[in-house]
Amino acid sequence: MDLGTKLIINLVIAIAIILVCIMLFKVNATIALILASIYMGVASGIEVLETITLIGDGFGSMMASMGLPIGLGVILGQLLSDSGGANVIAETIVRKFPAEKSLYALAFTGFILSIPVFFDVTFIILIPIGIAIARQINKPMAYITGVLTAGATTAHCIVPPTPNPLAAPDILGFDLGEMVIAGLIFGIITVLGTVFIYTKIHDRGIWNNEKDINHSSTVVEELEAAAAKNDEQRPGFWVSLIPIFFPIICILSGTVASAVVGEENVPLICQVLGTKIVALLTGALAAYIVGYKYIGKEKIEDSCGEALKAAGVVLLITGAGGSFGTVIKATDIGTVLVDKLGIDNSSKIAILFLAFFIGFIFRVAQGSGTVAGITSMTIMATISGTVALHPVYIAMACLSGGNSVGHVNDSGFWVATNLSGLSVTGGLKTYTLASFISAVFIFLIALAGAVILPMA
Repeated sequence: MDLGTKLIINLVIAIAIILVCIMLFKVNATIALILASIYMGVASGIEVLETITLIGDGFGSMMASMGLPIGLGVILGQLLSDSGGANVIAETIVRKFPAEKSLYALAFTGFILSIPVFFDVTFIILIPIGIAIARQINKPMAYITGVLTAGATTAHCIVPPTPNPLAAPDILGFDLGEMVIAGLIFGIITVLGTVFIYTKIHDRGIWNNEKDINHSSTVVEELEAAAAKNDEQRPGFWVSLIPIFFPIICILSGTVASAVVGEENVPLICQVLGTKIVALLTGALAAYIVGYKYIGKEKIEDSCGEALKAAGVVLLITGAGGSFGTVIKATDIGTVLVDKLGIDNSSKIAILFLAFFIGFIFRVAQGSGTVAGITSMTIMATISGTVALHPVYIAMACLSGGNSVGHVNDSGFWVATNLSGLSVTGGLKTYTLASFISAVFIFLIALAGAVILPMA
């Protein structure tokens, strides 16, 4: 057996270890990734102690780059939610759109909120508004759940500072500002296209109220009652947007300055503001200032405590993904995959299909978009430098594959299904369908961009 075949078999077994640990034995994804890393290194001929060192180095390198930004981003999102700012943004945007465009308004509101806020929190915030919209336009909950999923999952998938798109530039080696710009452009086009296609599909009558709604659920009525009682003091619309836009503006300041005056002549202030840590710190501080006024000092501490609980899980999985990636890079498996599959490095489309397929397999099999995105990007990182293609397109292909089919092994599926009062089949026709259409749009835009504007 030649070395290349052996490496591919080892990768398949390593992936199987991850999937079996997560799906069968319910082991945390962090532990599953570390076990797979140990196997991959040792089975591929790397000394045991060197493999352990690589795992530690990979985790440390990922945390050095991503630890503080992810933590600050989670704090920002939690404070924005708890202060009521997220609700204000949602209600204001939806109110500004005419009734016939309310589905697009809801989708774009989900898109904006999911830039700093995790999907499940965004969905919890917006679903009461969505229920009101459904009654106003006389549409089934299927429309609301689907368009809200489309907007929220798209931003969570490709727009920093959520973990995967925030990690993409470090893993694949490009500028974070480019990821922000590409994420926003890809995202806006994707949301428009997904809502259009999704609503057309449902207009053809695939929904069945008898089978697709959980008739024993009272969650919709409870959410309506809770929304009616929500009369607490909250920040204004523009004030609520500050914590979201501060980090984006800071990151883009470095990228824009580099494009205008050249990388060597970028002013120091733009260099500093453009770093992930400082950019996310400005957003977190802005969220703190808003929080002090609207939830008070005591509740701010509780809010940040909740944020750090969520951040801990994400940080461990992200760091373990870095460990797995470092071991994979040491084996050079990406180059072997390209050779064995007969893919020409000059074939941009074939490379992007490979990236999408790896993310797709991981997402379908184990459910976590974070694991799917990080793992697929670390595998593709071993070959991205050899392809005449900007790595942002490879990132988009990996991330779209990792966001492609969310079903019953995905926590987001159950958040969307239960809060919408749907059955499992209803969840598949809404959350799963919308996230899949969104992923396909992102991938198709990446393909088009790679052909028209490779930027290598």
